[in-house]
Amino acid sequence: PHSGKIAQEVERHVLSHLGEHLVSVDDQTLVEQLAAILRKEGLSVAVAESCTGGQIGQELTSVSGASHYFLEGVACYTNASKITRLGVKEETIVQYGAVSKETALEMAAGIRSMASASIGVSTTGIAGPGGGSKEKPVGTVFLGFSIGEHLFSRHLTLGCRTRDEIRRITTWTVLATLLWYLSGQQDSDLWE
Repeated sequence: PHSGKIAQEVERHVLSHLGEHLVSVDDQTLVEQLAAILRKEGLSVAVAESCTGGQIGQELTSVSGASHYFLEGVACYTNASKITRLGVKEETIVQYGAVSKETALEMAAGIRSMASASIGVSTTGIAGPGGGSKEKPVGTVFLGFSIGEHLFSRHLTLGCRTRDEIRRITTWTVLATLLWYLSGQQDSDLWE
């Protein structure tokens, strides 16, 4: 009995400090929670992935019944693919670069429109180990979200990590961002 009270106090302390970083206190994974919200709200998702190359789609479809909310995923790695497949303006890529907030937002809006989805999500970034510059080093990633009337982005600076780590962190950040947003955290200072 005494150890149960200590465990409850430790749990309360931990939960109070985690805030929006807490994903689950039960056995339900982040993806399962996200899937439950999408199904409950009748929302659909389409993803346009550059630096993650399909990992977000893989995670979203790892839950049974994903066909209720996941419409499609496109791995648009090249600039030409972003332009022809998603409708990203060539001028946007020329002016801001393929790895930019502006490109991520156009990718998200493009996949959402193309798939007639409730939600469009995109990733574009430099996973390395090469391809970085002083202005945009390896680990620079932009996420785009098109939800209802809202269009917003997140900029990640993931630093000197491995290619796999950058792709994995980006994937899970997208999923967590969707969960936070759909759970009513849209006023967070995470959004740009």
